[in-house]
Amino acid sequence: MRSQVAYVDFKPVVCCCGHIFCFACGENWHDPVKCSLLKKWIKKCDDDSETSNWISANTKECPKCGATIEKDGGCNHMVCKNQNCKADFCWVCLGSWEPHGSSWYNCNKYDEDEAKAARDAQERSRAALQRYLFYCNRYMNHMQSLKFEHKLYSSVKDKMEEMQQHNMSWIEVQFLKKAVDILCKCRQTLMYTYVFAYYLKKNNQSVIFEDNQKDLERTTELLSEYLERDITQENLVDIKQKVQDKYRYCDGRRKALLDHVHEGYEQDWWVCKEA
Repeated sequence: MRSQVAYVDFKPVVCCCGHIFCFACGENWHDPVKCSLLKKWIKKCDDDSETSNWISANTKECPKCGATIEKDGGCNHMVCKNQNCKADFCWVCLGSWEPHGSSWYNCNKYDEDEAKAARDAQERSRAALQRYLFYCNRYMNHMQSLKFEHKLYSSVKDKMEEMQQHNMSWIEVQFLKKAVDILCKCRQTLMYTYVFAYYLKKNNQSVIFEDNQKDLERTTELLSEYLERDITQENLVDIKQKVQDKYRYCDGRRKALLDHVHEGYEQDWWVCKEA
């Protein structure tokens, strides 16, 4: 039997219009991410998303403290604005600025040790940014797809009416609405799995989680493709069978993924990292 304590952050509430939200934080229902991590993620997105691509292309990091530095003039003499650092360095080579105005000037000469240290610091910062962008882009992509697929309900209504013209009863065509319901649930779950994965430290269980995530994502895309096809008299039976098979599989994989994550909360498998 599942522990109630482990699910303190998972309290779905259905309002009168059918919308599901989290009772604990008031956000949209965000299983498998706990409220505390979702709050951190939303703040990070608000702080970073608009500038992250520009930062990646137009800035460097202070070789001493790692603070992000923008070059706003032609001079290559940089002074870190971090009050606890204020390092003087060269924008070009990221080395100390002191030798650049003396006979010890060597910015034109490649120093393997200094260059490696500078590259390592730069790469760590860039890697952190690239990692964030990887998860953020996928999170946003599923969010955008979810918005589009909510619009499927209107097109599905037309398809259901068309199918009834092909001698199918009202009950027989309800599989299409069921398919869109499950598709939207899968998109929402996948969206929040990328938040969960961003803060997750790697271990054996995280590999299983990523495999479940990959399988759900693959089948969700196939279901989405089926639902966007034109339905004709000739492909009616084939499309119905494929859609039914796929949405049942998608629903099963979504539940398997969430069950695994919930079990991990109970068993303390998941270790979150600061990011």
